Amino acid sequence: MIKPNFMDKLLDGVEVEWKALGEVCSIGVGQSPNDTGTGEYPFVNAGTTPSGYLSLFNTEPDTITTPSRGQGGIGFVGYQNSYFWCGPLCYRIRSTNKNIKTRFIYYVMSNSMADIIGLANMAGVPALNRKDLTRFQIPIPPLKVQEEIVHILDAFTELTAELTAELTAELTTRIKQYEYYRDKLLTFEEGEVEWKTLGEVLKPKGYIRGPFGSALKKEFFVTEGVPVYEQQHAIYDKRDFRYFIDNDRAKILKRFTVQPNDIIISCSGTIGKISIIKQQDKIGVINQALLILRLDLSKVSIKYIKHYLECFTNLIVSSTGGAITNIEKREVIEKIKIPVPSLSEQQRIVSILDKFDALTSSITEGLPHEIELRQKQYEYYRNMLLSFPKEEVEE
Repeated sequence: MIKPNFMDKLLDGVEVEWKALGEVCSIGVGQSPNDTGTGEYPFVNAGTTPSGYLSLFNTEPDTITTPSRGQGGIGFVGYQNSYFWCGPLCYRIRSTNKNIKTRFIYYVMSNSMADIIGLANMAGVPALNRKDLTRFQIPIPPLKVQEEIVHILDAFTELTAELTAELTAELTTRIKQYEYYRDKLLTFEEGEVEWKTLGEVLKPKGYIRGPFGSALKKEFFVTEGVPVYEQQHAIYDKRDFRYFIDNDRAKILKRFTVQPNDIIISCSGTIGKISIIKQQDKIGVINQALLILRLDLSKVSIKYIKHYLECFTNLIVSSTGGAITNIEKREVIEKIKIPVPSLSEQQRIVSILDKFDALTSSITEGLPHEIELRQKQYEYYRNMLLSFPKEEVEE
């Protein structure tokens, strides 16, 4: 932990100069590559990530990069610690003074991205003029102070990367563990249990595909009323609603009204995602991008069927070649063979899989939050370490 008075002690008795970036660094742009193949060297240009990898390089390591022109990248500051190809829409910046570390300047610039954006002309295609960039002011403490700051920030960067890798590895392990037990629990030999078609475990008229688009047009939507369930409600298992219809329209679409314990399946976007309508969920109608499966609960557990269909998604999703997928036709889905053990055995399987699912979900949800906290901690200390007095800056 860095104490609040750390910088006061670090800078005690030392002088901090402020200089224009162009005084202490070389600043130039790269070139368009002739190499159209692939290789090991990153091609760094106008974006925030490499535009590809080439077999040639034109720039040495220990170089700062920042886009000179383009949408989305202006203000982003990168540090290249290996050989790379610098493109024509990217500035490459290196210290020309042996007493000024390029890595230190990188940290100063990355802590000042908003100021760099302020230098750019954002009209039309955003562009950062070299003349403006050269005037960007950089604090220059003694080399020993620079090295200490770089050492601390490098350590924070490494710790954040290690944490991300550890949490990601933990999540991957839990997912694999969950999938292993799920596959094992839901795989039965012929004759081991009774097999039924999905149509046999549905209630009468329990297969309900969303209405045609003409039955649920935009002009029917109102600001308040009966909610419309969309594919996002199955994909993300959330219950935030964007569209509503009035009661008269809802009566016309009564056939497409969800009920508690219904399974809804996405038929558009990310196809084949499944959600269960819970008792507390609002009663509403589905749109044309959803499918309702209404199960006979005297035969099967809703969660058991959900787990089974999620385990074997190929049963309900068809591929027409390439990346194009579709929900299977009704006659195919209703003929899907489902192993149906006793209800008590189904519940046992569900109980085990729910525990694994909850554990995996907690890690999945906690991962971004934990990384965000570490990133904020890093930014806090970076800002503290790079806050220098600026009274003597000459305009």
